[in-house]
Amino acid sequence: MASQVEEKKDGSAKKKFTLPHVYVLLVSLTILAAVGSWVLPAGEFSREMNETINRTVVIPGSFKEIASTPVGPFQTFIAIQKGLVDAAGVFFFVLLAYASWFVVLETKALNAFIGWLLRLFKDRSDYILVVFVYIFGMSASVFGMFEETFGFLPLFVGMAIAMGYDAIVGLATVGMAVGIGYTAAVMNPFTVILAQNFAGIPLLSGWAFRVVVWLVMETLACWWILRYAKRIKEDPSKSYMAGVDMGDLQLDHDELLNTQFNARTRSVCIVIVLSIAALVWGVTQRGWYFNELSGLFVVMGIVSGLVGGFNPNKLADVYVKGLKDIIFGCMIIGLSRGVLVVMREGHIVDTVVYYLSLPLQDLPRWLAAEGMLVVQNLINFVIPSGSGQAVVTMPIMAPLSDVLGISRQVAVLAFQFGDGLSNLLWPTALIPIMCAIAHVPLDKWYRFFIPFFLIALAFQGIFIAAAVALGI
Repeated sequence: MASQVEEKKDGSAKKKFTLPHVYVLLVSLTILAAVGSWVLPAGEFSREMNETINRTVVIPGSFKEIASTPVGPFQTFIAIQKGLVDAAGVFFFVLLAYASWFVVLETKALNAFIGWLLRLFKDRSDYILVVFVYIFGMSASVFGMFEETFGFLPLFVGMAIAMGYDAIVGLATVGMAVGIGYTAAVMNPFTVILAQNFAGIPLLSGWAFRVVVWLVMETLACWWILRYAKRIKEDPSKSYMAGVDMGDLQLDHDELLNTQFNARTRSVCIVIVLSIAALVWGVTQRGWYFNELSGLFVVMGIVSGLVGGFNPNKLADVYVKGLKDIIFGCMIIGLSRGVLVVMREGHIVDTVVYYLSLPLQDLPRWLAAEGMLVVQNLINFVIPSGSGQAVVTMPIMAPLSDVLGISRQVAVLAFQFGDGLSNLLWPTALIPIMCAIAHVPLDKWYRFFIPFFLIALAFQGIFIAAAVALGI
């Protein structure tokens, strides 16, 4: 437990709890997972190939305990290396995407663009935040974009700071928007469509109810972000980021207002717009993922640097500086995946899923539906992947919902609610990576986000109850 010392009015010292360093937190969770492999019974579900979706899926009712496979002390730390290898795709995507955006930032083209936006909107910069919350939320809800938005974080953090807000506002504009987009997705192919396929219900059924949920939840996110943004703009001392060094992401408002949007900076912005258009086309039409997106961002960085006036040597130096700046965040990816590696090798992932779902069978119908929501949120800690969670849990939850007298549509809704926003809560999920990119300490983010998470969870509970009552 980390703490810092404060002085009381009487002169004595008191300790104030602070979150441990994220590396300490993740290594501690890895050790805890290893201890769990000695304490919890090893178990697994039988699986079979689903030819329709070309995935291996769980067979309902097939859980059985197996011979214990506890993870030893040395194997626990080997799991860090295995985690890095296992997460290599996202590791190198974040590394290359951030470094490419770093090159773009160094051209000062985005400074000029943000300055132009500030002059255009003057005192109504909150409009910009609202528009982008809905845009990012829609991209997650429809196309299933989440990790693909990581490259936008430096831009929106810098823009938020320049507007008189702080890095949390920039991170939330992107992160909370896509988190809500996943939570209340209308047709996300990686969660909704996949889960409905497993549940054996018509694809995209219940879309009208989901549209209402999406609008309410994204509006709730806008309110929470603007509430905080307005407060810190009126009194910067109330910012949770006060005293945190933002490095190259710290943009000066007055300097930006005087930055000219000339031919060179416009040309770099055109490169960015074309890159974003290519990203949307590639993801939606060609099924691009980490390899293709990494290549796209590298091309964007190189072309932007050259158009922005860098010679090849200067471009390489700036790119290396960007790589150095983000390596801290990339290591978080491997450390968080190491927790899951230990749980897999100890064969306790299926055990956790099974015993979390077991109590639902004894609950009343209405309470069981709410229990599904809680269970799916907890499972996202050990399976922080939308499609992965659908593969493991939906073959269990769908038939369980039949037994409980709940529609399978409600089971799908509970799954997507549990998978979405908790990605911005659990340290094994995506939020430590996003915080590292945005230069936001994890404890500062939690101070901003956890109250909203609890409010959103209450809204989700209401929507689940409404779905049960309406027979959705």
